[in-house]
Amino acid sequence: PSWASAPTRKAWPRSRRAAQQAMPRTRPPLFNARKTHANRGNMTSLTLARPDDWHLHLRDGAMLRAVLPWTARDFARAIIMPNLMPPVVTGAQAAAYRDRIRAALPEGATFEPLMTLYLTEDTDPDDVAAAHASGLVKAIKLYPAGATTNSASGVTDFDAVRPTLERMAEIGLPLCVHGEVTDPDIDIFDREAVFIDRVLDPIRRATPGLRVVMEHITTSDAVDYARAQDDTLGATITTHHLVINRNHILAGGIKPHYYCLPVAKRETHRLALRNAATSGEARFFLGTDSAPHTDANKLLPCGCAGCFTAPNTLPILAQVFEEDGALDRLEAFTSRNGPAFYRLPVNTDTVTLTKGTPDLPTHIDTDEGPVTVFNPGFALHWRVT
Repeated sequence: PSWASAPTRKAWPRSRRAAQQAMPRTRPPLFNARKTHANRGNMTSLTLARPDDWHLHLRDGAMLRAVLPWTARDFARAIIMPNLMPPVVTGAQAAAYRDRIRAALPEGATFEPLMTLYLTEDTDPDDVAAAHASGLVKAIKLYPAGATTNSASGVTDFDAVRPTLERMAEIGLPLCVHGEVTDPDIDIFDREAVFIDRVLDPIRRATPGLRVVMEHITTSDAVDYARAQDDTLGATITTHHLVINRNHILAGGIKPHYYCLPVAKRETHRLALRNAATSGEARFFLGTDSAPHTDANKLLPCGCAGCFTAPNTLPILAQVFEEDGALDRLEAFTSRNGPAFYRLPVNTDTVTLTKGTPDLPTHIDTDEGPVTVFNPGFALHWRVT
């Protein structure tokens, strides 16, 4: 569209040095982070405000019933992805899905699903506004058509969704963005950076006040862009993208259970994500993108994308933050920055992690078949107690 065609490369800092100058930092630069380990290994217990997951796939039916208890065990709330088959596109469908989630909760569990709608070119702005006003819907999800699992109903004509985006800006409803272009001529490892230039930045310029979450960012380009923006932009980072790079997927044989979208990138990008996550900066918060698929569907000749991280996210994150000398910033990433962006209160109950080997499964059984739990590739020494 014409409003999305203006060049944007000069509108935001491209280099790490420029990004640091544009946005004050709350911790040392990336390659100094590992020098701040004076207390590493001394802490044996850590209590956090109960975390939230700001990007979660629960699926439906038997899969929902099997995976939901693992999230409800550790998390108080989660932004629920709407890419079911068929997708959740209306307020009525979101209410019905919320009720199915609540019905699948284990007895005594306290977990609040935060519902979203799947943005299509036929989305009704009035329905969106009504669902938001009722308290049901907390965000709208933008999938470029064909970008990931069950995204065929996504957007191809961004002019067609402009009225919905403008209404969202008026009422303060966030837009959650899967930030990849789907052009076949764009290399899969470049699709996030190109999306920022061609789609995201033009949308934000054309829709002042629109609050946007860049979901599951995977590149230093996305980190730099986020740091250069105002407080109407936030970004989620997954557990697995803090742990793996593209070599983990491809070197020494293909590892299907590490395949996800957006795909993991070079090691330099992983380190940029770790720096952002452990920085304490309010714009970065946890969105696991935990995405269960049966092993049969992961191991197909054309296998599904997604890592199932709900069972072991907190132990992995505690270890990552400890390694980077940032355990004091773990609560900001898991429990405080997300609620602040979504204008919700921080949870009053807590979870405690203690040093020790966690008792976690390597897979879970579902009526549809086994689902492999993400393996970080190292032994864990934190557990939720």
